[in-house]
Amino acid sequence: MTTKPKLLLVEDDQSLGALLALELRRSGYDVEFVKTGEDALQRLSATLYDAVLTDLRLGGMDGIQVLQEAKRAQPETEVLVLTGHGSIDTAVQAMKHGAFDYMTKPVQPEELMMSLQKALEHRRLLGEVRRLREEVKGKYSFEGIVYSSPEMSRVLELVRKVASTDATVLIQGESGTGKELIARALHENSVRRSGTFVAVNCGALPEGLLESELFGHVKGSFTGADRNKRGLFEEASGGTLLLDEISETTPNLQVKLLRALQESEVRRVGDNHPIKVATRVVAATNKDLAALVKAGKFREDLYYRLKVFPIDLPSLRERRSDILPLAEHFLRKARKKMAAKAARLSTEAAAALHAYDWPGNVRELEHAVERALIMASSPTVELADLPPEVQAAAPAPTSKKGHPPLDELEKRHILEVVKASGGNQAVAAKRLGIGRNTLWRKLKKYGAA
Repeated sequence: MTTKPKLLLVEDDQSLGALLALELRRSGYDVEFVKTGEDALQRLSATLYDAVLTDLRLGGMDGIQVLQEAKRAQPETEVLVLTGHGSIDTAVQAMKHGAFDYMTKPVQPEELMMSLQKALEHRRLLGEVRRLREEVKGKYSFEGIVYSSPEMSRVLELVRKVASTDATVLIQGESGTGKELIARALHENSVRRSGTFVAVNCGALPEGLLESELFGHVKGSFTGADRNKRGLFEEASGGTLLLDEISETTPNLQVKLLRALQESEVRRVGDNHPIKVATRVVAATNKDLAALVKAGKFREDLYYRLKVFPIDLPSLRERRSDILPLAEHFLRKARKKMAAKAARLSTEAAAALHAYDWPGNVRELEHAVERALIMASSPTVELADLPPEVQAAAPAPTSKKGHPPLDELEKRHILEVVKASGGNQAVAAKRLGIGRNTLWRKLKKYGAA
């Protein structure tokens, strides 16, 4: 059953208020009617409303005060102001204090209903934007990054320190290590989080098209340019621009990138007029840029302009304690997406995942887990469900003591995470992706509780 929008009507004229309340209820609204601003404040402190309709002139507290208090108590609630004494000054004052609309009495029912519908739709859209922002923030916040290794702890500490600045960042790491994820986390934890995050793969476009994408173009600058177009530097002004695979840019484009970084301005293709931008640049590469500079394949001045704050991402084989937490995370994620049966890894499958070197890093691990989930015919992902190359890395089925290898791996991994978390079990459980009670049971099992 659909819940009726809840409205608070504040009107000191008893007959007019009763008439408005009746009309609103007939239109499907749940209405509470009060006659004074003081009564309105009492209701606002106890009940959440979708919208407030208030007369401007009341017996005691006036409608502007009701508006201010309503927006303070319930910032998401839309307020519509009604008055029989309309003027430009009072309208401006009402809108300045956050009123959604201002209407002069006698207001037509159709006008009132239309304004209410717009106000409630505006409230819904703002709620949706906020929800999406929170979702993005959760996904790309430090807490949303699955890790337990000291190597990734050091990386995220660097991200924390640089996020609050406008320094240009160079993220270096093998393919699949999560360079864009780190760039997004940097953006979402910076003062630019309300701005736009834009990512472009510099190796995916030919030079001419990439230049147009980055700097924009003016109408008629080349065949097919039938209108002016903003570039990504402009789109990301006030936000963050990720230049992925920066090593793939041509010498000519490198000159223009250097100018954009040094002058904080761009020139659209076909235009001589510079456009100021306030864009933070994060560059990423899976190549050794220093070696490319020595070989004369990358501009030295651009290299040092990008390398203001370098962050080196370790490969997955260099942070093996992250493999199983990531695998479990991808298992839960893929299981939800595919409505699959399998919900856990077998001892042998987990041991093989831990032993494999993952040349494709985190991306390869995610794809391997998805494949295994498709292959699995029982609630458990078995060794045979994994890709052949991962199966080949599986260790001997038992240890010297006769225990499954996962027991030792899990024990070592859990104790490392608890130690890295300073003994804080709540933090350790969050890093491991398990509940605190589950962690306590496992510690008890291994004699470490």
